[in-house]
Parts: sequence; C-alpha cells; structure tokens
Amino acid sequence: MKKPGVRDIIESLNKRANPRNVEGMARYGITSAKALGVPAPFIRELGKKIGRNHRLALDLWTTGILEARAVAALIADPSKVTKSLMNSWVKDFDNWAVCDGACSILFDKTRYAEDVALKWTTRKEEYVKRAGFVIMAGLAVHDKQAPDSEFLKFLPVIKRGAVDDRNFVKKAVNWALRQIGKRNLKLNAAAIRTANEIRKMDSRSARWIAADALRELKSAGVRNRFLKKANRKSTH
Repeated sequence: MKKPGVRDIIESLNKRANPRNVEGMARYGITSAKALGVPAPFIRELGKKIGRNHRLALDLWTTGILEARAVAALIADPSKVTKSLMNSWVKDFDNWAVCDGACSILFDKTRYAEDVALKWTTRKEEYVKRAGFVIMAGLAVHDKQAPDSEFLKFLPVIKRGAVDDRNFVKKAVNWALRQIGKRNLKLNAAAIRTANEIRKMDSRSARWIAADALRELKSAGVRNRFLKKANRKSTH
C-alpha cells in the first residue's frame, strides 16, 4: 500500500465491515457510536502494511470510527506522541477495546507513560481510570529495561484502585497487578504481598482482584518460568 490516505483506509475497512460482528462485539462490552465490525486480524494486517505514519494516525483518529482508531494506535509514532495528544485521545475512549489498544500498543511506549498512568488512575471517568492501569500493565510487559523501582511505586496505586467495583476498572487493576508480578521473583513477591493486603479490604471488587491475581502469581506456571529464566542466566 503506497502512501494511503484516510479515504483509502476507510474504504478498506468498509469492505470488511460486518454488522453481525458489531452485535458480537457489543456482547463483549465493545460498543461505539461508529463501529464497522471489522475482524481484528484484518486491522492488524492493515496496520503492518501501512507502517509508521503519524500524520495519518491523527487523521484516522478524528473519524471517530472504532476500527480507524484501532489502526491509528498501530501506526502512530510513540516518539511523536505528546502529553497533550494523550490527554485528548483519552477523552474519546468509549469502550475497553479502543482504550486498551491505544494504551498497550502506543501510550506505554511514550516518554510520558509513567507520569500519565499515575495521573489517570486518580481520575473518576471509567475509561480514563482504566487507561492508567492498562498503561501500567503494558509497561510491565513491554519495557524490559525498566527498573523494579518503577513497578514497586505502582503497587500502592493498584491497592488504592482495587475498591473501584466498576467492571472495566477492576479488571485493569487486576491486569496491572498480575503483569507486574510476572516480571521477576522480586516483583512477584511484592505483588503477592499487595494482593494479600487487597484481599483484606472490605470490598467485593478488591476480594475478586486479589483472589484472581494470587491464583496466577502463585501458580506453578509462573514459578517454572522464573526458574527457567534463572537457569538460562546461570548457563551464560
């Protein structure tokens, strides 16, 4: 695809539009005023074909179309993303899919990720607050060079957010806690301590978050992965 414009992208998306998929998305909590029902694999492939194109990403976002915004998150340049842009886009989040795409594909790779995540977790809007925790989860997965101290400072924030019983917030809080606890043994122990503290809180959402996180963080699968990683280091 050579230097595609907004019209080209929207035309490609419209060709793959499927109203039945829109209904299916709604059952999973993905609702939007402008959704086409385009399959996710097609969107990812389209993003790969386009490659980095920040100007196009900005234009696609303004269309308000769910799938166009998904493409925008894939092709935007993290080095060109400003804090102003992040604060503008987050206001447009109207479902968890767009929120998670922008935050775990793009925002977590910007220089403002940590600062924005900490601020957004204090906000009251459901998807803005979710976005803060999704960025934390994204950093835990993608930022391999970040020091443990960066994630240790997130744990009190996660504990504070655990009492929010809104579905899309509590799931993001849980996600961030689990991903931090899967980075290494030190953070695993810290995340387990935090989960045990959360479990004692007088909140149904906190108890769910703690139980679900502890199930994974104490699992044999996670422990075995740490052991394999340690063995690989010892042989080099």
